[in-house]
Amino acid sequence: MRDLLCPVDMSELGGTALAHAVRLAKASASSVTLLHVRDKHERSGPVGDQVRAELEALVQRNAEGAPVKVIYRDGNFMKEIAAEASTGHALMVAGTHGPRGLRQNLFGADILKLVRHVGLPSWIMQGHSPARRVERLVMPVSGHAEIGRLLDTVTWLAKLDATEVHIYQVMRPNEEPSEQLRANKQRMLRHLEQAGIRIVEVNEPLTVFSVGFAEQTIRYAHSVDAHGFAIIADASDEYRYIADAEKERLLVNEHAIPVLCAH
Repeated sequence: MRDLLCPVDMSELGGTALAHAVRLAKASASSVTLLHVRDKHERSGPVGDQVRAELEALVQRNAEGAPVKVIYRDGNFMKEIAAEASTGHALMVAGTHGPRGLRQNLFGADILKLVRHVGLPSWIMQGHSPARRVERLVMPVSGHAEIGRLLDTVTWLAKLDATEVHIYQVMRPNEEPSEQLRANKQRMLRHLEQAGIRIVEVNEPLTVFSVGFAEQTIRYAHSVDAHGFAIIADASDEYRYIADAEKERLLVNEHAIPVLCAH
């Protein structure tokens, strides 16, 4: 039995996140821990009672078919979610774009900071991302030195959903991929093939004028009706100066395609 950690705020996004967590839990015979980090106004009295009642109702509406436990922590939501994540969960399932709590701010993506702060692989969706089987997943070729945990997590998800994984690389004119990119691509293909995962290798010429890879990757994923991306949450040394903005763009992409992140 695996347990999936699902942190929620009191926005409508919580229902979407829990629906995704329950879907994955049912497919993998797992349980769900629904976590709410309370601010000082929610810890007692009528507001506290209302928060408990709303979360209990959320579970009643969305938890059919999977065991769900509700827990509360008090304090800074980033620190408390990371603390709970260290207690033995297998995956974090969380949403972005809520009006408070797990929200985007003007200076960058809180959700990217959270994913990096938490030691777990994460499945991140937006409020209107449907909780559905992941039929196709786009996995850009990574320049990181270590991609094993991402490959293991992609393999887990792909086996659950019989997913077709698209190993995707943008080919820039007059520019050879680095040794690390070439090695990682071969490792991705070999690992997934040995695991029995269906693979599509995509080498797409550059068609979008952009320093980074996110825009063209998102366009490709939308064109094949992909149901997810898979990325390393941390910035690689090779593209560190643009990586944060690119990863934020994937996480909040305009097509609401969920993103599987690992370290």
